[in-house]
Amino acid sequence: MKIGSPAHKELLCRTFFEGHRKYEPADLPWPDLDPDALALLRGIPFWTHALQAEEDAGPMISAVAEREPDPLLREALELQAYEEARHARIIGHMIQRYGLHADEVHADVPDDAVAAFIDFGFEECLDSFGAFGLFKLAREHMLVPDALFDIFDRVMQEEACHIVFFINWYAHRQVNLDPVARMLRTPRALWHYAKAVRKLVGLVRDDDAPEGKDFVVTGASAFVDNLTPRLVIAASLAENERRLAHFDRRLIVPTLLPRLAALALAALRLVPVAAAPPVGEADRPVSRRVAIPANREETSRVA
Repeated sequence: MKIGSPAHKELLCRTFFEGHRKYEPADLPWPDLDPDALALLRGIPFWTHALQAEEDAGPMISAVAEREPDPLLREALELQAYEEARHARIIGHMIQRYGLHADEVHADVPDDAVAAFIDFGFEECLDSFGAFGLFKLAREHMLVPDALFDIFDRVMQEEACHIVFFINWYAHRQVNLDPVARMLRTPRALWHYAKAVRKLVGLVRDDDAPEGKDFVVTGASAFVDNLTPRLVIAASLAENERRLAHFDRRLIVPTLLPRLAALALAALRLVPVAAAPPVGEADRPVSRRVAIPANREETSRVA
């Protein structure tokens, strides 16, 4: 299939429409949490940033949709804006239900919504790769009922649909802008990826950055001890492959970061691993399921 063709546009929009599921956050089967799980969730400094990111995304993409002349692409963009706004409602409902800490946030629509959406889309491709692995590790180790993970599993899959739609929307747009844009599509994509990486690295290095903004990089340590880069990269690769496997391969799927991660993982596997202590446990990831004591009165000091 020729990228940028009417057939490509039809496929990317139809795939996105077919992936949409109707539900409202308040109607989802939210589980009751015991004090251990509540203490763990309340100790994660993530909720303000998560809520702000989703609150900003919906209005921004709605503004992009208003500027889109193609009716089919406009409908798909409107649907993504709706889903992003619904993600904000999911996080807001969770914050309220479980008493999580989050500051009040307000959506801010940028003057150049299209440029902001392009930056957002490449950042989301980068963040989602790490978030997929983070979610996998959390589900394996975190002291939270599976029912809560089931709710956010659908959010993760919607994010997968978003990044596939975005990367194809971007390619379609670049091909149809002008000959120069068509020739520079790949270099510009690489430039946007590099920009997203620089932003993420800057957040990690900036001690004054708002707490929780770099959670996709550092957050696994909130619920798994003794993590290694090899474990995190392997989890992200496996989960990224699983979540993108069902998409029609005539569409573009993000491949740059998975390829770089696979190279990094191969290199890490060549590095000798230090011999483990006789008990053989020191280098294994330790679940917070093990770390939380049986005596609930001691929970707050551990979580």
